Amino acid sequence: MERKRVVIIGAGTAGLTALSQVRRRTDDFVIINHGPYGTTCARVGCMPSKALIEAANLFHKRLLYREMGIIAGEPAAVDGAAVMARVRRLRDRFVKGVLEATENLGERNIPGLATILGPNLVGVNGREIQADSIIIAPGSVPVVPGPWRELGNRLLTSDNLFDLEDLPRSMAVIGLGAIGLEMAQAMSRLGVHVEGFDAAPAMAGITDPEVGQRAVEILGGEFPIRLETQVKIEPHGEEVRIENATFHKVLAAVGRNPHTERLGLANLGVPLDEKGLPPVNPLTMQVGEMKVFLAGDANGRAPILHEAADDGFIAGRNALEETPREYCRRARLGIVFTSPNIAVAGARFSELNPEHTAVGRADFRNQGRAVTSGENHGIISVYAHTDTGEILGSEMIAPGGEHLAHILAWAVQQRQTVADLLRMPFYHPVLEEALRSALRNAAARMKKRPDEVSLCPGLPLE
Repeated sequence: MERKRVVIIGAGTAGLTALSQVRRRTDDFVIINHGPYGTTCARVGCMPSKALIEAANLFHKRLLYREMGIIAGEPAAVDGAAVMARVRRLRDRFVKGVLEATENLGERNIPGLATILGPNLVGVNGREIQADSIIIAPGSVPVVPGPWRELGNRLLTSDNLFDLEDLPRSMAVIGLGAIGLEMAQAMSRLGVHVEGFDAAPAMAGITDPEVGQRAVEILGGEFPIRLETQVKIEPHGEEVRIENATFHKVLAAVGRNPHTERLGLANLGVPLDEKGLPPVNPLTMQVGEMKVFLAGDANGRAPILHEAADDGFIAGRNALEETPREYCRRARLGIVFTSPNIAVAGARFSELNPEHTAVGRADFRNQGRAVTSGENHGIISVYAHTDTGEILGSEMIAPGGEHLAHILAWAVQQRQTVADLLRMPFYHPVLEEALRSALRNAAARMKKRPDEVSLCPGLPLE
């Protein structure tokens, strides 16, 4: 029987990050991967989706020409085949960069389906490998309800959407989380007839009612949105019928499940939850007391790239420690790349105690910089503790939200206060002035309103 210090299962973001840490301390390892290499982000997620979004947003800008006083020579048009060809070209470029992490491993890189045979035993391709530590990071797969599979090539998921050679004539998007919303708006802006459906009362995990209402108003102005709707999908010739409308394609964006179904996690000998997952310590990534670590999307904790990378870092470090060590986790940061961006930083509205939370809001309709760019749509909510002023979190739909959310996530992680942020410089005119307005609004609801300009140290109070 073969023996290795570390066996890594999965060559996605978490697995490759774990690999980078393991390689610093030993060459006695193997990495096993089933299916395509290249990470979910580079191959079917973050990067190809942004290539499509950028094309869509560029075409959408033409609607501002008349407002801005610009006269274009010829009517702009979309070459769907060229759009999708560029998406695939950039996707392949990003994937190529990721593949470099495993291309020089030789026999230590094993393509195949791994099976957990015990807490320190892995099977693959008829081989059995005894391991001092096992890192499990097989990623996730799109959820496709059984009956939907009968739709054949009329059904799309994020795993095959970017393989389309041309844009579809029409598309129903089922599930308005991050993937669904981003692709619905992008396709709509490129001229595809899109309608969005979700069983939830709000989109993209928004829990702040004012942010949620504004999101429906803004995005619903571009394509029809139906929330709290249980859809019935019926084949209709070469198309699909949903609620008396027909669509060329259906995009299933109802979530992703851990890709652990055939891994044999039950052979670890620990109880599994309703999703078939064992308990995992998020500070060590350890399963129970074993030298087994479950990292990335497969643990169901936070399916976001930087979180998966941190999972892999922690698992890779602890796989070679005699006693696993606890690592601090970053503040929550989530971004949906719609226009305007939808974002959350720190705690959500629904997670806070209203008796001790000061909510500050700012509207972008009259925000100077947003008005000049024609992007004056959205609202930002900032949550702070009424007694201490500590920034607790934020939800928003805002132009430049991807940047504003970073500022607030950093503030949450550093336990900064409303006063700390208000005493920072704000240039004029910038979108960040809306954040200052929200902070001022929150300050007015605190028990003691802070000054925005500080006295120099040592100066007496007047």
